[in-house]
Amino acid sequence: MSSKSSPYLIVAPGLILLVVFLVLPLFSIIWPTLYDGGFTLDSYISFFNSSYNVSILWRTVKLSMIVTVLSVIFGLPTAYFIARSNRKWRSLMMGLVLFPLLTNSVVRSFAWINILGTNGIINRALLATRLIQEPIQLLYTEFAITIGSLYLFLPLMITTLVGILENIDSEIVEAAETLGASPVVAFMKVIWPLSIPGVIVGSILVFTGTLTAYTTPQLLGGNQNMMMSTFLYQNAMTLGNWQNAGVIALIMIVTTMVVMKGFNLLAARIDKRGGDLHA
Repeated sequence: MSSKSSPYLIVAPGLILLVVFLVLPLFSIIWPTLYDGGFTLDSYISFFNSSYNVSILWRTVKLSMIVTVLSVIFGLPTAYFIARSNRKWRSLMMGLVLFPLLTNSVVRSFAWINILGTNGIINRALLATRLIQEPIQLLYTEFAITIGSLYLFLPLMITTLVGILENIDSEIVEAAETLGASPVVAFMKVIWPLSIPGVIVGSILVFTGTLTAYTTPQLLGGNQNMMMSTFLYQNAMTLGNWQNAGVIALIMIVTTMVVMKGFNLLAARIDKRGGDLHA
């Protein structure tokens, strides 16, 4: 056995499993939507001709982008604080950050139902303080989906950024502050540019996770605020319309690939700009 062929033999079992249990079943679902006695895009044209379908796709992309942006806003300062803490406290805080990922998604969603519901904690607190006269609708809204998804995927952003920020030399920030930069300016001018690779990776994880999540949108958004994942499930399991389910699946895959390509292009542009600055 040559040393050149060894890497291929190592990855071969994983690739075979991936093809057999993921690629082929997915292909069997998508192929009928593209071939019906000949190549056709009628199913996709029909999908985009429906304002209802387009509104679901737009809501899914919109909320996924909102959750991604909020994850960066809240995740970067949190990750920076954790990365600059001593090892003892860093381990404890990372454990707290990862705790939501150790809880079943259904349990997490029901916890948010208890918080956001008509008789939930928030409404009871607002009623008790007389800030409102009657319960407000928080559950089964886009707001509920956003909050639930942010709680679910923010740990992915934080853990990704902590690994990047730990490798940033603290003396760089100290040098910036010595030259007169305030902590906020030093953070924006030094930490932010150096954390861009982690932000890009974390954004991809959060966006794709929010785009494809099922449990959280179903339990917190309901049928009135349907996302692509719940729309796919409805067509496949409730209506038994596997043709439409295949169309939705391919649109979700293409959307994810386009967004990932956009993030990669953004990362390449930032790297090139950074290289030009260093040069």
